[in-house]
Amino acid sequence: MYDFGEQFKIDMSKSKSENSNVIEGKFYRFTVLTEGLIRMEYNKNGEFLDEPTIAVSNRNFGKVNFNSRGDDKFLEISTSKFRLMYSKEKPFLGSRVNPMGNLTVTPAGKEKVWYYNHPEALNIGGPGKDYKKTEKGLYSEEGFATFDDSKSLIFLENGAVKNPIEGHIDIYLFIYNDFQEALNDYYKLTSYPALLPRYALGNFWSRNVDYNYEELEELLDNFKYNEVPLSAISLNKSWHINEFEGKETNSGYAFNSEKFVSPVNLINLAHKDGLRLGLSISSEAIMYPYEPQYEKAKNFLKVEDNKPIPLSVYDPKMLDVYFKLLIHPLDNLGVDFFVLEGDKKQKNIDLFLMAHYHFKDMQRDYKRRPMVITDNHGITTHKYPIIYGGKTIVSWDTLKNMPYYYSLISNVGSAYYAHDIGGYHKGVEDNELYIRYAQLGVFSPILKFGSEKGKYYKREPWLWSIKTYTIVKDYLNLRHKLLPYLYTEAYNFYKTGKPIIKPLYHDYKEYIHDPNYKNEYFLGSSLFISPIINKKEYLLDRVIHRFYMPDGIWYDFFTGKKFPGNRHYISFFKDQEYPVFARQGAIIPMGINENINDTNPPKDMEIHIFPGKSNSYLMYEDDGVSDLYKKGYFLSTMIDYNHLDSNYTVIIRAVEGKSNIVPNERNYKIRFRNTKNADEVTAYFNGDKIPSTSYVDGQDFIVEVKDVKTIGQLTINCKGKDIEIDAVRIMNDDIQTIISDLQIQTELKEKLDNVLFSDLPINKKRIEIRKLKRHGLESKFIKVFLKLLEYIKNI
Repeated sequence: MYDFGEQFKIDMSKSKSENSNVIEGKFYRFTVLTEGLIRMEYNKNGEFLDEPTIAVSNRNFGKVNFNSRGDDKFLEISTSKFRLMYSKEKPFLGSRVNPMGNLTVTPAGKEKVWYYNHPEALNIGGPGKDYKKTEKGLYSEEGFATFDDSKSLIFLENGAVKNPIEGHIDIYLFIYNDFQEALNDYYKLTSYPALLPRYALGNFWSRNVDYNYEELEELLDNFKYNEVPLSAISLNKSWHINEFEGKETNSGYAFNSEKFVSPVNLINLAHKDGLRLGLSISSEAIMYPYEPQYEKAKNFLKVEDNKPIPLSVYDPKMLDVYFKLLIHPLDNLGVDFFVLEGDKKQKNIDLFLMAHYHFKDMQRDYKRRPMVITDNHGITTHKYPIIYGGKTIVSWDTLKNMPYYYSLISNVGSAYYAHDIGGYHKGVEDNELYIRYAQLGVFSPILKFGSEKGKYYKREPWLWSIKTYTIVKDYLNLRHKLLPYLYTEAYNFYKTGKPIIKPLYHDYKEYIHDPNYKNEYFLGSSLFISPIINKKEYLLDRVIHRFYMPDGIWYDFFTGKKFPGNRHYISFFKDQEYPVFARQGAIIPMGINENINDTNPPKDMEIHIFPGKSNSYLMYEDDGVSDLYKKGYFLSTMIDYNHLDSNYTVIIRAVEGKSNIVPNERNYKIRFRNTKNADEVTAYFNGDKIPSTSYVDGQDFIVEVKDVKTIGQLTINCKGKDIEIDAVRIMNDDIQTIISDLQIQTELKEKLDNVLFSDLPINKKRIEIRKLKRHGLESKFIKVFLKLLEYIKNI
């Protein structure tokens, strides 16, 4: 067995299930993995599998509580979640007339029955390789879903793969009431999600432009000059030599010296500005004679002619050549990550294996946390962990699909779905569309700018109008400020499987097919997003937006307006506004470094606390770039908010980890949302009183303390009467603002106001608005307000 590296070796110890959970016959084997997950194998040759596959790494979940009974002909297996009935030794599939005649599984308390080859028509699906296509996922309205591992390649101990067992059926059936139960089982089976480097959650640049050193330097200078943060940049394939015998090639691993005389200087250019640099490489892995290490590879592999050498992912010896001679020299230069560009003709399994081996190879160096970006191969995509959605058309139709695809990626247990802000190619460049793309990206797991070549594809914010530039710049700065929150939620996803993106319909199934609400989603534990995907009404200069608020009390993240939950709303959003909501009592840690590109844990923290409820938030931090967190090099900080009507306290204290992970001292700005000036403010560190500054900023009350040690306990107490502002959102206020902004005569504004806020029924209001034409109100305004009335009626 060829040893091509310790980093590729597979843990074989967890792939065999505990014997007490297995019921086996001559041709069948059932394994109860949990009370809601059963493995079903059938093979007429009597051969079953206990080795790990490329998808499944762990089948030893511990002893499970279940019952089994039967006789020579029948077998029944039951848990609290399901009842399985099987005719012993028969194929899983029954007859054409009765396909469920041999094997059925009935979820507890449900009428639906699963059988082999069940169509699973109510499976909501997951994203396919093309962003327009969907494949089967784990989330189903029926409460069950299958994962077919029958044709998966099998891992050998050295990390190589072999073919699946011939004739072997290997099905995992997930049965659940709460989808999180299925996700937990799925992660135990396949492994928990990867923890991204912290910089991957910042603003990412990957335009398909043939940059040289000088052009890249100018680009980075422009970002700095225009005060737009950037955390990572990847270069397209023009970074490497890409011509052989007069033809363009996709594969290449040696820097093009005409563009980059010194690769070290290129990487230092990015690193000195706080950026991470990635390279696009072809997942086909072909070594051309122009590679510096070609002769060494040719001799090692015993290739006779000076021809391109295809390096197969199925051959450990070739993989050894690929990584040691082509990839490791790039690693040694300081390249941070790789973008694996697949070919449309390439099989999903080949792309998956290349991502797998790249990820594993990066683990050999604990100082660099693995990050690989690939096209969607559809195989346990949460493991290698950023999936690129494909080249999308610049259009509102594309934008309308994006939030739904976030939900689809969560349906297969993944989170990090990247699409190109603004669209990739074709279409019409549009200010409003670009703004709405950028805003959606800020409140998504991955924010990636990319587009086709061409000077008229404007992805740089400063190339747009001053209004568009200002809005997008502010949102992109907000993205970097949100990193303490986003990184904590990414860690929770890695550690517990709690999703970063959770569609509204996971908790509210009635909205699963509703076009108005199916795009809404929770972002982490405390935020809720209702994406804007439609153009604005230009006469109103606002989007008329319908949304549903989940149970509880919610606050507009930007304005602080209060929205009681379990209700439908209509609201109006200008270009600079976006529907983002925080839970009652939410604690959102934010912060940014002096170098806005720097994604390391910041010295200056701004913690937003929303009123009405006591709460706690455990903020997680580490160095963000290495694997040292696995050895205890991290810091967890508990933020407690104790709320009383006239007395509230914030306590910030390190509770687990090591010192020197984050700045030894921090400046804290505690922003109490919707709060008046307190009568008395006191601050303590480890029991000793320390200086503080407090003031009112709009509808928020701010308390600042400087140079506070991060290891220890900071306590801030505020007292005062009736200090919470009850800013319930009132639609009348929104409509009055709209009328005020209209370019019509003031007398007409008064008449509109009198109609809209009268006690007349909706149909009478329509009549009165139409009558305003006699007073000079133009037809275009009449149409808009009639439409507005229709929205209000529906709500």
